[in-house]
Amino acid sequence: MLGTRWPRGGHVTPASSVSSPGNGPADGRRRLQHEQDLPTGGAQGAPDLLRSVRSSSRAGVPGLHSHLLLKHLIEFCYTVAQKYIFEERYKEAVPAALHSLRFRMNVYGLSSVELVPAYLLLAEASIGLDQIIQAEEYLSQAQWTVLKSTDCSYATHSLLHRNLGLLFIAKENYDEARYHLANDIYFASCAFGTEGTRTSGGYFLLANIFLDLSKLDLADTLYTKVCDIWDKYLNNHYQVLSEARVQQIDLLGKRFETDTGLDEAQEAEAIRILTSILTIRESTPIKAPLKIVFVLRVLAMLYYLMMNSSKAHEYATRAFNVVQESQLGAQEQNLIELLLNIISTEETYPIL
Repeated sequence: MLGTRWPRGGHVTPASSVSSPGNGPADGRRRLQHEQDLPTGGAQGAPDLLRSVRSSSRAGVPGLHSHLLLKHLIEFCYTVAQKYIFEERYKEAVPAALHSLRFRMNVYGLSSVELVPAYLLLAEASIGLDQIIQAEEYLSQAQWTVLKSTDCSYATHSLLHRNLGLLFIAKENYDEARYHLANDIYFASCAFGTEGTRTSGGYFLLANIFLDLSKLDLADTLYTKVCDIWDKYLNNHYQVLSEARVQQIDLLGKRFETDTGLDEAQEAEAIRILTSILTIRESTPIKAPLKIVFVLRVLAMLYYLMMNSSKAHEYATRAFNVVQESQLGAQEQNLIELLLNIISTEETYPIL
C-alpha cells in the first residue's frame, strides 16, 4: 500500500537510529532517569491500593490476593498514564507509568515482555516532554525485550511500532515514521481488526505525516477512515445499549445507564483524535461542510455515550448550524435533529 517493508515471521526489525544493544540493556536493572520524579504517593488512587497490598502481606493474606491486587494496580496505573498522555499532560503521566513498570517487575520479573507497555508509556511521555534521548533509551529497552521474547502479542508489536513512529515524527524522519506506522497498522489489524478503534490511532498518525508532507488527498482519505471507524463503533454501541435499555425498563422499571464501552484512556484518545481532525477540517482553505458535520456528529455521539450531555448538545448544535448555513439537505438535517432529540431527552430525564 505504501511501499513499506513488512516484518518477516512476526519479528520486529530494530530501527536504524535507535540503539540496538549487543547484549541488551540490563533487563530493567539500570536506574531510570525519571525515577527522581516518582513521588511516594504515586498516581491518583494508587496509594490506597498499594497500602492494601502491603497490609494484606503483613496480615498473612494468601499471596494470590496480593498478586491480584498488584495486577489491578498495574492496569490502574497504566490507564492513568495513558489518559494523561492523550490529554498531553506528559509530566503527570511519568509517575503513573513508573508505578506500572515497578509493579510489572514485581509480578512478572525483570525481563518479561509484560514490561514493554510500561516502557512504551515512558517513551511516549519522554517524546512529549521533548526528551528524545531518554525516549530512545526506553524504546531500546522495549525493543530488546520484544526481540528476546518468543511470545509477544500482536498488540504489543503494534504499540512498539507506534511509539517508534512517534519518535521518528519528532525527529522529522518521515520515511522511518511511515515504515513503523504501517507496521503498527498491520499488527493492530491482526489484533483488533482493520476497522478496530485501537487501529485508528495508527491511521491518524499516518494521516498527520501526509498532511505535513502536503499530500492532502492521502491525509484526507485517512482522516475520513478514522472518523468512519469511530462512527461505526459508537453507533453500533448505541444500538446495543438501546436494546438493553428497553429490556432494562421492561424488567426493572428504571432506565439503563449509557456508556461508551471504553476505559478513560480510550475515551481520552478518541476525544484527542476527533477534535484534532475537526480542527484540521475547519482550518482548511476550502471548507468541506459535509466532512465537518460528520466529525461534529461523531463527537456529539461520543460525549452523549460518555454521559456528558452539555458537550454532546454543543457539538450537535454546531453540526445543525453548519447543515443550515451550508444547505446540506434534508437527510443530513434529519440525522442531526434525531441526535439532538436523543440528547435533549437525556438532559430532560437524566439518569438517576
